[in-house]
Amino acid sequence: MPPLTILKGTLDVLVLKTLTWGPMHGFEITTWLEEQTREGLDIEDAALYQALRRLEERGFLEAELGLTENNRRARYYKLTTTGRAHLRAETTRFTRYAEMVLAVLATPAARA
Repeated sequence: MPPLTILKGTLDVLVLKTLTWGPMHGFEITTWLEEQTREGLDIEDAALYQALRRLEERGFLEAELGLTENNRRARYYKLTTTGRAHLRAETTRFTRYAEMVLAVLATPAARA
């Protein structure tokens, strides 16, 4: 089955959740998400880096330059206290939303 396109508004929360595992650079974030979803989500590089910039601008992430395992320079992102609080709130909101959608989809069809 081909990977699913990420629904608008979910990439930010997925990135924040990923960074609860510790600081990572962009490629590590993509790899972690692909592993967790068994490559079920299609994460475009441009969308990921836009999300990282947006989250950093909002104060949810901090970034610093570091070296990768291959000795290449990369920006490593980590959660801020504000980012952790935002993740908790978004997780609650998203979970509630998913439960409502599932309740509708699980409702048996009316008989004609």
